[in-house]
Amino acid sequence: MSNTSSNTVNVPEAKSALNKFKMEVANEIGVPLSDGYNGNLTSAQNGSVGGYMVKKMIEEQERQMAGK
Repeated sequence: MSNTSSNTVNVPEAKSALNKFKMEVANEIGVPLSDGYNGNLTSAQNGSVGGYMVKKMIEEQERQMAGK
């Protein structure tokens, strides 16, 4: 198993789409995320963005698997 950073993009071509998705999710849940450094945010705020992204990605995959 390779040792990769948790913020490494496995598919480099998807990086800009993931960043856009991250900003959309942050806006949707009311986290004032900005491009670049976000040290002014709490770990709970930042974590909620990542957690909600995962939730939405799983929901989309489930829809695809269900043929919808």
